[in-house]
Amino acid sequence: MKSEGHPVLNNVCFLDVSSGKRFLTRSTLKTARKEMIDGVEFFVALRDVTMDSHPAYTGEKRIVDTAGRVEKFTTKFRRGAAPAAKK
Repeated sequence: MKSEGHPVLNNVCFLDVSSGKRFLTRSTLKTARKEMIDGVEFFVALRDVTMDSHPAYTGEKRIVDTAGRVEKFTTKFRRGAAPAAKK
């Protein structure tokens, strides 16, 4: 079996920035940030949302402000109409 045909697996720590939880695994991912955890060097990948902080997994209700997004989309991609003037 050829050795150059397989990707190199690295120790990676996925860090949820909102909850502070870490998930240690092996991946082909490499990042600029490294950290020693229990004497082993890990590449650190920062994540805004993971299953520890996602509303679907935590059961939290979050309201996302979407006012104006649909109108902005329809005016931008309206067929046959001139683009809307900026205010």
